[in-house]
Amino acid sequence: MAASVERRSLPRVVAASLIGTTIEWYDYFLYGTAAALVFGKVFFPNSDPLTGTLLAFLTYAIGFAARPLGALVFGHFGDRVGRKRLLVVSLLLMGGSTTLIGVLPTYSSIGAAAPVLLTVLRLVQGFALGGEWGGAVLLVSEHGDQRRRGFWASWPQGGAPAGNLLAAGVLSLMTAVQSDAAFLAWGWRVPFLLSAVLVGVGMWIRLAVDESPLFQAALAAQKNRKTVEQPPLVAVLRHHWREVLVAMGARMAENISYYVMTTFVLAYAVSHAHFSKQTALNAVLIGSAIQFALIPLFGALSDRVGRKPVYLVGAVGVGVWAFVFFGLVDTKSFPALVVAVTVGLVFHSAMYAPQAAFFSEMFATRMRYSGASIGAQFSSVAAGAPAPLIATALLKDYGSPTPIAAYVAAAAALTVLAVLCAHETKGQDLAETGAETDAETDAEAPAADTTPVGKPATA
Repeated sequence: MAASVERRSLPRVVAASLIGTTIEWYDYFLYGTAAALVFGKVFFPNSDPLTGTLLAFLTYAIGFAARPLGALVFGHFGDRVGRKRLLVVSLLLMGGSTTLIGVLPTYSSIGAAAPVLLTVLRLVQGFALGGEWGGAVLLVSEHGDQRRRGFWASWPQGGAPAGNLLAAGVLSLMTAVQSDAAFLAWGWRVPFLLSAVLVGVGMWIRLAVDESPLFQAALAAQKNRKTVEQPPLVAVLRHHWREVLVAMGARMAENISYYVMTTFVLAYAVSHAHFSKQTALNAVLIGSAIQFALIPLFGALSDRVGRKPVYLVGAVGVGVWAFVFFGLVDTKSFPALVVAVTVGLVFHSAMYAPQAAFFSEMFATRMRYSGASIGAQFSSVAAGAPAPLIATALLKDYGSPTPIAAYVAAAAALTVLAVLCAHETKGQDLAETGAETDAETDAEAPAADTTPVGKPATA
């Protein structure tokens, strides 16, 4: 009976996770898209165009620095009090900071304080996203069955292209109906203010779902053992440090390629290949729409052939495609630009889709939020954070995209090595994953003192 109820609730949990992650990624990618197209002129107007873009991408990268902190804080409490509560907090933080960016004064109004405030709000965004990803994928993974976990857990991953699609779409609409002057004056603010409405919808849906039954069972079992647990971070680093390193390595190509091919490409296509803003945004829109459809298909494929084979195809493919990518953009043909972005996102999907189930299956239940979040978010500091910044600097120094392609290929080689070192996890029972680790952790921790106050303990 419980299993039947759980299966009926799964689509609702998937919908709540997908909508929530879509809103969070919309907020996050909106900043990246605006950094490529607007922020250099609005917040760094005294710099030349490429330097202004570089400075805007620097504030974009700073947001990634807060993601590991978010992973630690949300992971700790998510493993102690539950996944659902922390997902509500992350959504409120992300939506609030994004809405405030929409009313932020520009450099022309308050001078240097404007980019400082922008950076602070970006840090709040990064902190919130650092806690969002782990909770969203775990809530689905721990509700679903092991046979189709790759498929179901891939749906929250669809929030990334859906959020990017929504962010690029709203900005594309604003640039289509406004002059460049009006867009720079106030039009860019509208998509940020829209976040307040989206967060309201997301909260309504997210509050209606149930807590992970697997987490509830693990929490009850631990309480029955009457032991004092180690902090989740300590337990993860003691028992799952290899899995953390594998997850970090697996994220390198996935993270770097995505931000180069969806964020940096906007600046490159406009300033180097001389596409219009709207044309560049439309190419990303098309690629993101196709990626959204492909992610559950790659997730389902990982249920059939395994997480590792699908992931490796994506890593090798993106490393090779990076050299083709910029050649297609440089043709200055819109169809070629669409092909460049879309194929790049197809290979990215092969890594991103199985990632949710793959990482979830590596860690024990009572430290899964911490383990998956740490592995995913700490790597983002070295991968996604500096990717547009490094790409812009390489282009400025060398005047050629070839070093950028080599940078993506090197990340792909590192990811291939990490995935080859991992164990295949397809079909693994999450209730049994790390069960012996949980028991060992409890055995090592001091037992709770149940002696009544004032009564000596017996020998």
